[in-house]
Amino acid sequence: MNDWLRSLEGRFPGIVTPIVGGRSYEGREIFGLKISFGPGRKGVFIEGGIHAREWIAPSTVTYILFDFLTTKNASVRAVAESRDWYFFPSINPDGYVYTQTDRLWRKNRRPYEKCVGVDLNRNWDYHWMEGGASNDECSNMFAGGSAFSEIETKSLSEYVNSLADTLDTYLAFHNYGQHLLIPFSHDESAVPENNDELHRIGKATIESLSVRYGTNYTVGNWHQTLYISSGVSVDWAVGTHKIRLGYTYELRDKGEYGFLLPPEQIAPTGQEIVDSLVRMFNEADK
Repeated sequence: MNDWLRSLEGRFPGIVTPIVGGRSYEGREIFGLKISFGPGRKGVFIEGGIHAREWIAPSTVTYILFDFLTTKNASVRAVAESRDWYFFPSINPDGYVYTQTDRLWRKNRRPYEKCVGVDLNRNWDYHWMEGGASNDECSNMFAGGSAFSEIETKSLSEYVNSLADTLDTYLAFHNYGQHLLIPFSHDESAVPENNDELHRIGKATIESLSVRYGTNYTVGNWHQTLYISSGVSVDWAVGTHKIRLGYTYELRDKGEYGFLLPPEQIAPTGQEIVDSLVRMFNEADK
């Protein structure tokens, strides 16, 4: 994937810039692309693949990226050119590589005393280990030895810190369940200061998402829609840096295929997500 991403710099000079957001335990780059059509724009950070087995997430992030560069649709082009975009399709590269052997592997690949791997979406330094996470090294939701104990989350968070003053939006892509999740995840009473705005934009977003293929999503605060969690990336971005828009997409499907979504659903998923992003940012700019 990274070689293909690097090739886009030559195809779109002056618009595409390769970026490295951090490193993995096994030494791989957390590689991404910045897409910018000019200075002075708000920033959007997009991550995928923090859970290794959720293959549709990196595919969808990559689809959005390429569509923004090549689209002839005026509405998509307008949104693409309205912001600076920081795309990181796979922020758990060691885990992703390992899923070629163990398809349903979720965590990173750092060895601990008893077992291997940390759930990187329980390792961020925001209400770490306050619920929905585990201190059992063998659990799929093992949160690590401490907040930011893992090089992936530590180094990527430092990169986000360097951008924080320019970021207006932080989006994370997961699957499955078909939800658009609003922070926060750690407490049933915790919501962002602009919770009403996030719900208004979110409802419009999933309305437009459903038009093309009839795919129905729900929108709601994470703790109400799914379950209690803590140490989550989007919670950290919104809670620490007061980023205005923060959402987690739980992509297709509702469980028929789950993590094993068939390849023929990659393009439709990408198309409807692009539709949803056009609506999201049009609503945000009103």
